Amino acid sequence: MAKKIPLFSLVLLIVAAIDSIRNLPASALFGSALIFFFIFSAIVFLIPTSLVAAELSATFPEKGGVYHWVKTAFGEKWAMVAIWLQWINTMVWYPTILSFIAGTAAYLIDPTLAQNKWYLISCILIVFWGITIVNLQGIHMSAKINSICALIGTIFPMIFLIGLGAYWVFSGHPVQINLNAESLLPSLTETTNWVALIAIMASFLGIELAGVHVNDIREPQRNFPKAIMYSSLFILLSMIFGSLTIAFILPEKEINLVAGVIQVFSNLFDVFGLKALTPVLTVLIVVGSIGGITNWLISPAKGLMHAAEYGYMPPFFMRKNKHGIAYNILIGQGIVVSLLCLIFLLVPSVNAFYWFLTALSTELYMIMYILMFFSALRLHYKYVNRPKVFKIPGKHYGMWATCLLGLFGCLCTITVSFFPPDNVNIGSHMRYILMICAGNLLSISPVLLFYLYKRTKAKA
Repeated sequence: MAKKIPLFSLVLLIVAAIDSIRNLPASALFGSALIFFFIFSAIVFLIPTSLVAAELSATFPEKGGVYHWVKTAFGEKWAMVAIWLQWINTMVWYPTILSFIAGTAAYLIDPTLAQNKWYLISCILIVFWGITIVNLQGIHMSAKINSICALIGTIFPMIFLIGLGAYWVFSGHPVQINLNAESLLPSLTETTNWVALIAIMASFLGIELAGVHVNDIREPQRNFPKAIMYSSLFILLSMIFGSLTIAFILPEKEINLVAGVIQVFSNLFDVFGLKALTPVLTVLIVVGSIGGITNWLISPAKGLMHAAEYGYMPPFFMRKNKHGIAYNILIGQGIVVSLLCLIFLLVPSVNAFYWFLTALSTELYMIMYILMFFSALRLHYKYVNRPKVFKIPGKHYGMWATCLLGLFGCLCTITVSFFPPDNVNIGSHMRYILMICAGNLLSISPVLLFYLYKRTKAKA
């Protein structure tokens, strides 16, 4: 009998996949306004998504993940769209987390390398292909590595950063932002303030990913909803206080999206006479980030394999190794990510590259979440009498309120993703819009090829 993932490991798996120190510098760019946007994002996105994922997983414990939820609600074609969006979003997202790892690792050699495109590309490819090889060893191996990495490389550095930030403030050191009533509530009529929503929403993407592992979890109907709630609370609190720490210590103009976290640790360690700890924290953060990718690498690939099983992809992509891993999909992911790294050469700065891919990735994922929320509404009525351990409070009203909040959050995020932040050199506004539109078109259009393939196969 296959080993099951316990509750604690599942919580760590979710936390490591979502709660990344990588996201803190982008959030910190918006100063004290980030508190409002984190709370706003939690209300219109994190909480609704967590509740819906928990109920759907409890309703369908035999099969988890977005593909099966959307398929049950609207059929195979829409399910293919949903799982493709989840998969292609991660392809776009990988270069951002990998560039963060490369930029952080640069502090072990030469901090100036964090702005060297060729160094970043080389480091990205080495790390990504290394993680791909690890994932070919199976889900239980990746879950074990993920748990270890989450503890030592994500949770510990996050708590340590927040602790140092608290000491910085309470020991009387100067802070770079104000926390008065006026600054805490930003002007909602200014587009620049709403751009913060992209960075915040990007911090919460993926809470539903653990659903594909529902058959690998101990007592899924009881443990999955608990894991979702525990991990969501920890993620929200740690992201708020971690982002504030960076905003307190670094002036806005000095925040680097790729290496901002190590900048803060270096500054703190210089002040407190702990400079020798910089390489230690650097290694821990790199380890934690690698652990996060481990889960993101295999979960969407597993969902895409389900689509292949229903005839939307050639049998070539269904081939599994002795560990039950669809190795051709993982290898295909590696090739796609390697090609995406070439975008580095088309943007004016590393920060611009990072922001563009963050915005594009978030927008693609939001379209998938729209499908998930509509599916939740339909399944709520379609399977009204199906036994489930977890239900969204409030019966029909609770489900509608939750899904409408989530849909509102998704639409807001998609809208503001077309506006670049003023403090990131992304080029002209029109160029940025064209890049986002082209990115969406190129990312979504392959779905038509899958439809064509299945239709051609059916006629043969």
